[in-house]
Amino acid sequence: MNSPLSDTDLQPVADPAFARLSLGTAPDSWGIWFPDDPKQPHWSTFLDEVVEAGFSTIELGPYGYLPTNPEQLRDELGKRGLSLTGGTVGTALHRGPEAFEQVRKDAFDVCELLAAFDVHHLVVLPEQYTDLHTGALTQAAELTADEWRGLTEGHSALGRLVADAFSVTQGFHPHVDTHVDSQNFIEKFLDDTDPDTVSLCLDTGHVSYCSGDNGEIISRYPDRISYIHLKQVDPGIAAKAREDHVGFYEAVQRGAMVEPPLGVPTMEPLLADLAALNRDLRLIIEQDMYPAPPGSAKQIAIRTREYFAGIGLLPAQK
Repeated sequence: MNSPLSDTDLQPVADPAFARLSLGTAPDSWGIWFPDDPKQPHWSTFLDEVVEAGFSTIELGPYGYLPTNPEQLRDELGKRGLSLTGGTVGTALHRGPEAFEQVRKDAFDVCELLAAFDVHHLVVLPEQYTDLHTGALTQAAELTADEWRGLTEGHSALGRLVADAFSVTQGFHPHVDTHVDSQNFIEKFLDDTDPDTVSLCLDTGHVSYCSGDNGEIISRYPDRISYIHLKQVDPGIAAKAREDHVGFYEAVQRGAMVEPPLGVPTMEPLLADLAALNRDLRLIIEQDMYPAPPGSAKQIAIRTREYFAGIGLLPAQK
């Protein structure tokens, strides 16, 4: 007669192939898009629910959402057993020298906080050319040659500054409705920037939203991948949102971003491609939600953690 399974037997098992992939989560998965917004949960609720959902590593999120005083943040993270993986900053470097100086200041503010925690990843998000809510154009959808040069040379220079000052790696984040969103623009951007100072934060959902191929980007630019935002999209909803020219907020409200395994890209081959790079990578779960329905974010985070555990990728412990 077979013995009943013990609790130990039921524990998820890490796939050795994923040993260098470190899984965490982010404020984005709790519907947090802004430093301060009444539709978002208080930062203490977010931190508590991250722990309750089974995660130990988080991204900083919009600068100013979590406490920016290093000692306060260290205390709040420490008493919950949490650690940071990286921070984010918005950019608009196609706008010229004045925009560069503002971005440099903003990036240094974030990097100074990251340095207090010995964290070395800065995710940079380019400015959208549409209104977030309405989808209306706020500027030209295509850059002039001079603007493109300002964008690429600006990021090459910004990457050098944060590397020299803070030993931080700049991870450029392609985003829906920005001048670097589709795969052809992602590849052109990588070709036109300094590989020593500009790497890629591969956001799997935004690439798929714009009908790109994450696996192909990894294959073509393996040495440029420094950081990952893991998410899936419903391709049908995303295609209809693009057809209707709605804002990204409206696309999210329609359900364009979904929890795995309900969308694309398929995670198992994607993780295999990333593991094959054979280097340490931070993988941050993001499911774009704003606002997150009350009580939903933690439950989605738990299910997502269980999904990844089921295919052998467990949450990082530090």
